[in-house]
Amino acid sequence: MRNTDVVFVAGHRGLVGSALVRGLRERGYRNLLLRSHSELDLCNQAAVAEFFRTERPDHVFLAAAKVGGILANDTYPAEFVHQNLAIQTNVIHEAWRNGVKRLLFLGSSCIYPRDCPQPIREDYLLTGPLEATNRAYAIAKIAGIEMCWSYNRQYGTRYLAAMPTNLYGPGDNYDARNSHVIPALLGKFHEARVSSAPAVTVWGSGTPRREFLFSDDMAEACIFLMTLGELEFDAALRTGTPHPPLINVGTGKDLSIKELVELVRETTGYRGDIVYDSSKPDGTPRKLLDVSLLHNIGWRARTDLRAGLAKAYADYRAGLTN
Repeated sequence: MRNTDVVFVAGHRGLVGSALVRGLRERGYRNLLLRSHSELDLCNQAAVAEFFRTERPDHVFLAAAKVGGILANDTYPAEFVHQNLAIQTNVIHEAWRNGVKRLLFLGSSCIYPRDCPQPIREDYLLTGPLEATNRAYAIAKIAGIEMCWSYNRQYGTRYLAAMPTNLYGPGDNYDARNSHVIPALLGKFHEARVSSAPAVTVWGSGTPRREFLFSDDMAEACIFLMTLGELEFDAALRTGTPHPPLINVGTGKDLSIKELVELVRETTGYRGDIVYDSSKPDGTPRKLLDVSLLHNIGWRARTDLRAGLAKAYADYRAGLTN
């Protein structure tokens, strides 16, 4: 992928998409195709077909998706499975029809079984039952991986599926009803500090362990993968093996939710009590990705969680004043 190529970033206003745009522009990419939902509904097959036929992108970052935390996934499973299947089906199919050279499909670590061995290797896909609270989303993302693999095998395309761990950073969704754990906690603890609330209630027991990756690091990994030479890209695709073109993206380190909560408390300056509501679901007990494949190709995350939280909190506070 050269910086003179036409690059379509699908979902450029989201957490990952906006980080991708920042990263690409910093590296001199100027021919970026960016469309908001009002300009291009990726669930509309005819609209997507016309877009690809007219714009003819050389490369695609498929970061567009219906996303959310445990509450949103458990409350709106129909929207999560329908919208994600529609988006990825339309984009991947039209990428093939219009000769896209490389495509990177962004998924999620929730594609892996709820109770699979830790750390989670790419080969653990489809080896056990999924976490019930986000099964609809996970199945849609698994279908996207299968699409990439199927088109690669049948048509010789070069489509790679990158599975990031839990992401956070600038441009995140801070809606308490639909956000992921870090933005939800940042918003909750900030409001508690401002209002001098005596305590903050956190969902679950606090014992599950999670891995977190700063969004700009994720973008850096994606761009690194898409700009690999042919032999290195084949290694990422696992060409010539009986495995899907799937690669984990993470830090290789995790911590408990209780440890995360203490870091968020420190970041926001909240001094009250913390109450854990064990009547609420914990989700998967542990999700730590094995990132050996990515490390062997030559990329490692750079942003420390404490530093990343400070940047995310600054972004949250900046949004309150806009």
